[in-house]
Amino acid sequence: MKSVNRRDFMKLTGSTLIGLTLGGVALRAQAQEQLSADDATAKALNYTPSSTVEGAKCSNCMYVQGADGEQYRPCNIFPGKLVNADGWCSAWVKKPG
Repeated sequence: MKSVNRRDFMKLTGSTLIGLTLGGVALRAQAQEQLSADDATAKALNYTPSSTVEGAKCSNCMYVQGADGEQYRPCNIFPGKLVNADGWCSAWVKKPG
């Protein structure tokens, strides 16, 4: 069994931390496209970009992410897609709080 000296261990640890950090940044920066009403999952969940349900829209759903006030935001139900904050789908659940 080969022993690792302190200097090699520190190099390996530093490289790993940098790799993890840059990898996380790259994943968050991936381009996302707006969800189309023609998308198969959108059709299955009756997604509409403008809600007709009183008080229920993507902006106040527990599955939507991103900052309040953004018109298009990521949603856990539609990975890699952006939903309209004024939209709605049948998976809608009121955001707690």
